Amino acid sequence: MKIKNLLTMALAGIMTFAVVGCGAVGIDGETSSNTESTTTEATADTGSTVGSGSIGLSISTLNNPFFVTLQEGAQAKADELGIDLIVVDAGDDSAKQASDIEDLVSKDISVLIVNPVDSDAVAPSVEDAIAKGIKVIAVDRVVNGVDVDCSIASDNVAGAQMAAEYIVELVGEGAKVAELEGVNGASATIDRGEGFHKVADDKLDVVASQTANFNRAEGMSVMENILQANSDIKAVFAHNDEMALGAVEAISGKDIIVAGFDATDDAIAAVKDGTMACTVAQKPDLMGATAVETAQSLMNGETVEKSMPVEVKLITKDNVDEQ
Repeated sequence: MKIKNLLTMALAGIMTFAVVGCGAVGIDGETSSNTESTTTEATADTGSTVGSGSIGLSISTLNNPFFVTLQEGAQAKADELGIDLIVVDAGDDSAKQASDIEDLVSKDISVLIVNPVDSDAVAPSVEDAIAKGIKVIAVDRVVNGVDVDCSIASDNVAGAQMAAEYIVELVGEGAKVAELEGVNGASATIDRGEGFHKVADDKLDVVASQTANFNRAEGMSVMENILQANSDIKAVFAHNDEMALGAVEAISGKDIIVAGFDATDDAIAAVKDGTMACTVAQKPDLMGATAVETAQSLMNGETVEKSMPVEVKLITKDNVDEQ
């Protein structure tokens, strides 16, 4: 009996020690250090992301100086932070972008930064990534119909309005103008078209609106076709600088105002020499860097803003030297 009682008392003591060691609350209300450690680990686990800690960047095309600068800004920030950044180029092909994103997901990325070719077409691929626990950041263009973690973009509507107002200032109300549109379905195309038409539909006569897919060569050929049917136009607004520069080649010295969007180096040079009237400055390097910084915050379990707008600025001959 004595041996049995001793064993019972010993067992009771062990159980009491275990309860105290697991964080019983003391008289002063503080928990033990083991409780604090467990709570901290649980919080970290709750905020952590899946994957290897690498970031995937699916970019619409690297055949465009704007997106090259965006990629360079992202890479520089990733190098600074010591983060592995995997970059894939969709080549302005929605099907290839879908395949690229699938490949990035298979590489066990933690965050996907996507610059869509087509804001609608990319949605299923992004949804698949989200379903696997991957955080998603849209940059420069939105992903339609999908609740991504963060969208980083310029105010394309406001920028296009600025350009349209400047065209009115130069050529007067009622003047005939043309519009070179970007890739069909891209949010930048939709937003820049909206901003342009907010002004143009009331103050200008838009005689032609045709897509040139954000491409310089297409911008030239489409502009040539527009001029054959509308030789008396006074201005053209292009949804990006590549198409604007193509239009400049097609115009070949005619007295026609050309406005672009993006403020690439070639466009800035064209504004300086007078072959382009204006362009809208964005900050693609800042967009790329901000996207990577935001991706790091998401991987750390931090809360980020759902929308991060990047300011735009109209660049004309009057302020081009300030760039």
